[in-house]
Amino acid sequence: MRILYIGNEATSTTSFHRASALKRLGHYVDIRNPELAVEKQLNNPITGRIHYRTGYRFIQNKINKWLSFVLNDTVLPDLIWVDGGEFMGTKSLELLKSLEVPVVLYNVDDPTGKRDGNRFKSLLKALPLYDMVVVVRKETAEECRKLGALNTVLVSRSYDEEAHKPYNDPKDVPSEFRSGIAFIGTWMRHEKRDEFLLKLIDKGLPVSIWGDRWQKSPHWNRLKIFYQGGSLSGRDYVAAIQGAKICIGMLSKGNRDLHTTRSLEIPYIGGLLCAERTSEHLEMYKENEEAVFWSDAEECAKVCKELLNNSEKREKIRQAGMQRVKENKAGNENICAIILNKLKEHELVWS
Repeated sequence: MRILYIGNEATSTTSFHRASALKRLGHYVDIRNPELAVEKQLNNPITGRIHYRTGYRFIQNKINKWLSFVLNDTVLPDLIWVDGGEFMGTKSLELLKSLEVPVVLYNVDDPTGKRDGNRFKSLLKALPLYDMVVVVRKETAEECRKLGALNTVLVSRSYDEEAHKPYNDPKDVPSEFRSGIAFIGTWMRHEKRDEFLLKLIDKGLPVSIWGDRWQKSPHWNRLKIFYQGGSLSGRDYVAAIQGAKICIGMLSKGNRDLHTTRSLEIPYIGGLLCAERTSEHLEMYKENEEAVFWSDAEECAKVCKELLNNSEKREKIRQAGMQRVKENKAGNENICAIILNKLKEHELVWS
């Protein structure tokens, strides 16, 4: 199948990982990145913030001009896959639909939620024009249907079979990525991740932090000695997870998370997942056998202390979690195949 893939092609992005998975499934994938059409505006701190908060409405003309060029520059595809879709308004979808091939939207965020304000305003208006809308939250699926996306599919989040492949020998993980307890993620103003980690630190636990924007935390002066660097990608990301004895998985309450991609990536890479106890986490893994869970920082600290002092139990849980996530078949190849099969079931594609 020939797929025109509208999404970010940077190798560190999950968008690129999904495009690569489609290629591994045997399809021809032509990746085109709409961000390149408005790169200067998005990279400027002032205009980038304005466009984010106005749902990218003021860059629609540039996006559509770029899209017209792309459509004239590509061989007619069998399918158009829009990954993310926040830059694509109704006019963009009308242009895509002019090719008279199915157009599917995949969005791993929470476009109908409240955390990101008007960021997805252009996308939401265009929802009824997609032939299929694929999302990862039950609430999002129901809300998209109410907004006119009648053919809505709910899928699991996913790890990538290649990008997240662990080191064959854990001893090969570089020393700078070895730690006791690792948290890899962005500081967010209202999520209180800094306060949570400080509670672990105050109990003497060996915490290492990687991620962006931590300097903005009001607790930065206390956190900075535990800070190892900015956001990680590629083999560095794999190394930091595989090199940790325990990996903390936090949710975004603003995004209505009950699990995240980290919930899958950590066990697949070979890390021990230590995350908030939720209904979805409990469906995914057996507690204290394939992952460990907590309800607050106090319980997390208790769990971590026990595991740090019991290498045999830690290794047993780590290996069982790694096996379970593979059995759950939540890799990008699995999820992409599910989406393509759904399209075939609806007779939208045949090849």
